[in-house]
Amino acid sequence: MRRLLNRRAALAAAALAWPALTLRAQGVAGPRRIVSAGGAITEIVYALGAEGELVGVDTTSLFPAAAQKLPSVGYSRTLSAEGVLSLRPTLLLHGADAGPPAVLAQLAATRLAMERLDLDHRIEGLLAATQRVATLTAREAEGRRLVQRLQADWATAMAEVAARRAGAAAPRVLFVLSHSMAQVRIAGRDTGADAMIRLAGGANAFADTTGYKPLSPEAAIAAAPELILCTDQGLQAAGGVDGLLRAPGLAATPAGRARRVVALDALLLLGFGPRLPQAVTQLAGLLHGRA
Repeated sequence: MRRLLNRRAALAAAALAWPALTLRAQGVAGPRRIVSAGGAITEIVYALGAEGELVGVDTTSLFPAAAQKLPSVGYSRTLSAEGVLSLRPTLLLHGADAGPPAVLAQLAATRLAMERLDLDHRIEGLLAATQRVATLTAREAEGRRLVQRLQADWATAMAEVAARRAGAAAPRVLFVLSHSMAQVRIAGRDTGADAMIRLAGGANAFADTTGYKPLSPEAAIAAAPELILCTDQGLQAAGGVDGLLRAPGLAATPAGRARRVVALDALLLLGFGPRLPQAVTQLAGLLHGRA
């Protein structure tokens, strides 16, 4: 019986250490089993044509729709070592906000190949991440073509933003993040929402604060936004425009009185993946009244 238990323990340990025995993704021929913890990262993998190597994704990996059929490792910020390792990956791709840190340390201890990709809310971050994923998946040629396309699309998007603004003052925009009416927050500097507002030719009404903060009715009124921006998912959770404007203070703002509320898909708006040029162009149309 003791020998049987020891054998089972050895098999369990071997399963946990399996990633250490696999081929490293960098520069080594052989099958890759990739787990992607980040919606934008998953989009990059698909854009490079490397989706056949994906064995798991996180819950933010909603585009393309085919990614939703893959096994899930949960939310990227609350990963578990057991959940990731159960998919027998050879490579974990994750964003800067993946975690918790203790779990990433556990995964690193198994010698699983891991790559942090920080898109940094900038086109330069997207291009660098694209090139890195292309290298890791041995798709350098595809990576070069994708980078060239993104650069061309970005130039077109920036020209579109400039044309839509046509010298007009940047509209003051209040971004509202609401998973439910009990959890309404606004976005300050150093957030994806702030970066998108600026890229699309708007001015963040809460640029004097940082991060995501709870909504204060007094602060919302004082910020006097001309337009309220949210995600499609957040607007639906709030019960539509009427429900959102019931949040304290919003109805008393210029945007609220005029019912100027616009929304985009969350991953498109805040993901900073390969659809970034498209997202900026769409948001510019919404901000400048010519959607």
